[in-house]
Amino acid sequence: MNEITRQRCFNHLGREAVARCPECARFFCRECITEHEDRVVCAACLKTSTAAVEKTRRYAGLFLLTRCAFGFLTLWLLFFTIGRLLQLIPTSFHEGNLWRNLPWQNW
Repeated sequence: MNEITRQRCFNHLGREAVARCPECARFFCRECITEHEDRVVCAACLKTSTAAVEKTRRYAGLFLLTRCAFGFLTLWLLFFTIGRLLQLIPTSFHEGNLWRNLPWQNW
């Protein structure tokens, strides 16, 4: 005979088991088992698996905030460096005197 036909529900000993939870390997009746993501699991295992997903979602916002802060800091550093390099250009370049003294312009 099939193994499940002789089993009783883990929560209700007077009821016949109809399914076995793949997570905890216990047998359950129709009321104690549920389908989630194409799998039949018990309520306790469903609660623990969804709690792990909720914990991951909680840290997803923190990860996004960290990425945004890092991106802002990187852009600030880039523009700061470009500004410092522009300050190193001599004032004669900005006044146009640098271009008047080129050798090929006197020909």
